[in-house]
Parts: sequence; structure tokens; C-alpha cells
Amino acid sequence: MARMWIFSGCCCLVAICLSAQEPVSAPTRTIPVPLAIAAEPLKKHVAYLASDELQGRGSPASRQLAAKYLVAEFKRLKLEPLFEKSYAQEVPGVVEEDGTKPIWGLNVGAFLPGSDPQLKDEIIVLGVHYDHLGQRNGKIYPGADDNASSVAMMLEVARQLATAKDRPQRSIAFVGFDLEEHLLWGSRWFAGHPPWKLSQVKLFITSDLLGRSLGDLPLPVVFVMGSEYGTGLTPLLQDLVPPKGLELARLGADLVGTRSDYGPFRDEHVPFLFFSTGEHPDYHTPRDTPDRLNYEQLASISNVILQVVRESANTKTPPEWIKQPAPDLEEARTIHRITELLQVADQSGKKPLTQLQRFLVTQTHNKTGQILRKAELTKEERLWLIRSAQALLFTVF
Repeated sequence: MARMWIFSGCCCLVAICLSAQEPVSAPTRTIPVPLAIAAEPLKKHVAYLASDELQGRGSPASRQLAAKYLVAEFKRLKLEPLFEKSYAQEVPGVVEEDGTKPIWGLNVGAFLPGSDPQLKDEIIVLGVHYDHLGQRNGKIYPGADDNASSVAMMLEVARQLATAKDRPQRSIAFVGFDLEEHLLWGSRWFAGHPPWKLSQVKLFITSDLLGRSLGDLPLPVVFVMGSEYGTGLTPLLQDLVPPKGLELARLGADLVGTRSDYGPFRDEHVPFLFFSTGEHPDYHTPRDTPDRLNYEQLASISNVILQVVRESANTKTPPEWIKQPAPDLEEARTIHRITELLQVADQSGKKPLTQLQRFLVTQTHNKTGQILRKAELTKEERLWLIRSAQALLFTVF
């Protein structure tokens, strides 16, 4: 993941991080999330991608090994090549003085055609970056959570859809982006040079950091950003009933800015969803190793994303871009819950806060509590919420 901060965790019933006394509106329907994806195959993918052999997936040679692994998996699933009979899309760099354009990386993609003659030209894209930081000062940065965890998720979602008895009605594209750690260069190139008209993409889904929790807090939540920009996405997330022990919480994408591969698609007004459990103390360090991931949590999140892909591929009406999203009270609930956990961690000594940090956490907790009690989030209060989230980012996490 490109440098960022996210309120993090993994998914649960009707998508909220609420205290028990806070009211919850009932969903209009319920969509159970089957336990199709298990932890073991996810662990296998992560073990290879974050192994010493791949040297942190930072050099061209090590990234090519990762790309070959993705291609082999796509072929094993009998998925079609995405790029003109090829699974690879070359990502060029800056033109050199002699006019040549060096190849900096490779996007890797596969395609599952839709089953409905009327809808198969509409596409759902599930894309995640597979590159990482490589070696620095003689140390390998394995990138188990960033972003081998998401690559494992994508491969197992692809497996479930490719081997299912009934194919999705819309087509599904699976993409491994290169060079995300270099200003999102792979996804930027893809969005500018897609294998079909970008208007055919009805939803772009991505993820980054799925195997831990925000600051290692006891917060079993996966945060989802972007639903505010697409019609029907918030109701879909509200109706999901994720696996037991998992919560799902919505946040506005502008709380974190452009920090992962959703950025180029958002800029083209393609509806998107971004899943993450957020940064932790081992983020962008040599300690981001496979043994530190919570694979049961990763499996639960993977099943949630699988269900979102299925629902989006089969719904009668696909999402449409929302130009000016309305304030969402759930953002205040989420931040209220996070500041509550920070206070508990501070009091227990698990995450001691400085005087300034304690002041900001307490102030934010009290203000979000007031917003929740009146059950309304105004535009002015949301601007305050963004500033408060950024202040917590730079002072606490």
C-alpha cells in the first residue's frame, strides 16, 4: 500500500462499529455470506509471495516472479487472458532522451465472461497491487499484509467464481497491478489504457492490508470506502451478514485521500469500493511477515468481497456515479468506536498516549458522541470529522 492511514479491521453484521446503546436501523433484506473461502489456501499464497525467494517484490526480477505466479494461477483456473490474448500488460516508464520508452512493470489480468447476453459487456473489476518495497539497507520487506494478503484474496475469489456451476451474469476482470508503491503507476496506466471502454466498468473493487487490524487494536473490522460514490452500494453493504466475529464499517474515501489503486478509477468517475483493515506497527517494515497475519480474519473478509462481487455482477441495476455524496452518520460511529478503543488501550497501558494525543482522542470521542446522540451529521460537522481524522493520523498512528 502506498503510504497512508486507515481506520482498520474486518467485517460483521450490518456493517457497523457501534456501542451497544447506539440504535441500528434494520436492513431491508439480509444477504448471508457463505464460508466458501478457507484460510489454508490464502496462507499458501501469502507464504510464497512474501517469501525470501521473492525478495520483497520490489525489483523488476522479483516482481516478474510474482507476476508469473498470478499468471499460472489464472491459467490453472482456465480464465481468459485480459490483454489481447496475453495475461500481461506492459507498463512503460518515462520516455528517455533517445525517444525509447522503457518498460517499468507488468499488470497481470484475467477475464471471466458473463453468462447473460445482455449484461456480459458490463464488467466488474477486482484489482489489487502485487508489488512491494523490496530490499532496503540489506533487509527484505516481505509485504505479507501489504499486499500479499489482498492478492491471496483475489486469487481465491477468482477460484470460487471460475469453478462455480453458475457464472455471474456480468463479466469479471481480475487484475494484479504493478508499481502501486510508485505513485499507483500500474493502475494509472491500466485506467488510461483499459482493454475495453472504461465506461463498461460498472464497479471497481480493490483492497490493501487485510490481515491485521488498525494499530493492532482489538477491532475486528474491515473498513470499506467508496460506497458513497455509487448508487446501491451502501444498501448492499448494509444488507450483508458477514461471518461471525467480523464487522464491516463504511468510511468516506476522502478521509484518507488517494492512497491506493482506487484513485485512478475514482478520478474517471467509476464507482468503487476499497477494503482495508488499516495500518499496523509492522506496516512498511521488515516485520510484515506471513506469520503475523490473522488468516481466519482474511478468509472472512475474502468471503465478504466474494459476495459483493457476486451481488454486483448479478444485480439488475449496476451502480451509477454519485457526484456529491451526502454525509453518512456511520462515519461518526466508526470514529467514535476507534477513539473509545484508544481510550481503553491508553488506560490499560497497551497503547499509552501522550498528553496531546489523549486530548485529541477525548475531544474527538466526545464530539462524535454528541453527533450520534442527535442522530445527524451536517456538512460542517463532516468537515470537522475529516480534520479530526487527519489529526489522529499524524499524532496517534
